[in-house]
Amino acid sequence: MTTDSHRWFKSSYSSNGGQCIEWAPEHAASTGEFLVRDSKDPSGPQLALTRRGFAGLVEFAKSRV
Repeated sequence: MTTDSHRWFKSSYSSNGGQCIEWAPEHAASTGEFLVRDSKDPSGPQLALTRRGFAGLVEFAKSRV
């Protein structure tokens, strides 16, 4: 799986603080697999999460704001 094959998006809550992740919503919609990656390293590793795992990640991030 290459990063070039997906369209990646940052949260609208992200600022330019450098601590952002991106996700590939079209991939999630078509496969049910939620891919996330570090926005500072777009060619680096990707984490594949289930819907439940992605929801948990979002809740964790919200609790840290």
